[in-house]
Amino acid sequence: MGLRWYGVVVDAADPARLGRWWAEVLGYPILDERNGELTIGPDLDMPCLHFTPAHKGKSGKNRLHLDLVPDDQDAQVERLIDMGARQVDIGQGQVSWVVLADPEGNEFCVLREKAGE
Repeated sequence: MGLRWYGVVVDAADPARLGRWWAEVLGYPILDERNGELTIGPDLDMPCLHFTPAHKGKSGKNRLHLDLVPDDQDAQVERLIDMGARQVDIGQGQVSWVVLADPEGNEFCVLREKAGE
């Protein structure tokens, strides 16, 4: 089968601003920016995040989200909140991960550190 995963597209009210926010969060470079769109990732040969203009605002819980594995969950959650993320309750109950939302309200999870790391 001749397919490979190219990336994830994120519709955004302000693609440049949100893409730059995620680039800082993940430590990724900006790989491309044109026509109101922005692409970040480790490099163009790896799956990237593509930020494109949204045609309408976000409504409801995301059906797809990112799970991030930190070195130190508490420190990274604090860093992300300082950068403009906010904690959200999507009905997750008592879990070991923290659910946050980016500046445009897209949910993502900060998991516990991997065992042995």
